[in-house]
Amino acid sequence: MKAEESRAMEIYKRVTLLLIFLTIFSSVATTASPWIPMEGNNPASYCLSWRLAIETNNVRAWRTVPLQCMRYVEVYMLAGQYDRDVQLIVEHIRVYLNEIVLPGDGMDAWILDVDDTCFSNVYYYRLKRYGCDPYDPTGFRTWAMKGESPAIQPVLELFSDLIETGFKVFLVTGRDEETLRQATVENLHNQGFTGYERLIMRTPENKKQSATTYKTTIRKQLMEEGYRIWGNVGDQWSDLQGDYSGNRTFKIPNPMYFVP
Repeated sequence: MKAEESRAMEIYKRVTLLLIFLTIFSSVATTASPWIPMEGNNPASYCLSWRLAIETNNVRAWRTVPLQCMRYVEVYMLAGQYDRDVQLIVEHIRVYLNEIVLPGDGMDAWILDVDDTCFSNVYYYRLKRYGCDPYDPTGFRTWAMKGESPAIQPVLELFSDLIETGFKVFLVTGRDEETLRQATVENLHNQGFTGYERLIMRTPENKKQSATTYKTTIRKQLMEEGYRIWGNVGDQWSDLQGDYSGNRTFKIPNPMYFVP
């Protein structure tokens, strides 16, 4: 009898301790801050979630990259993942291109943004801690005037194919025409972007417009000229949003800065 009572008491103690443990664990799990570095919730995991949020335009009007994500952005941009992402996007653009039958009247247009779409400014932004520092218009203008931005290779290959297929390619950029046109033309030429229909840049008339308004106005003008915009590629949502955006839009990833 005493042996049975002893076993019952032992079971009771174990069950009691288990309940106490579960109660404590449940309390910690429900009250812990979501930003505490835990397994599955470390800084790298947060930065991956942050990049997903900005690329899907769920986080808007952000001014700088979170400081804890500087190393993450550096690795993303330079260690191969960015290149693979761009390559995949271009492959899907090609799938779409294969579905298009051009009428052949010379009015089939395709729009490409320039900065961080046709060529990359990652070497400039490396000096700005990959976007952790605030935007520096003077510094960027000085960089752009050097004309040293390298082509983003998959986009350059896409550009060449668009020209060969018969599209009129319009390069639409937020760069200032008065100060940066010559440097931009030379940079494009030196990197292999030749044969485009028109390079459209900001003028005093639209200098104060938001990027979305400015680019929407340009697309509207092109359509009023009779062009059909089959595709529109850019690294900013402001390249793609607004009216007259084209039959399909494609976004190139860019976790380094946001243009409203």
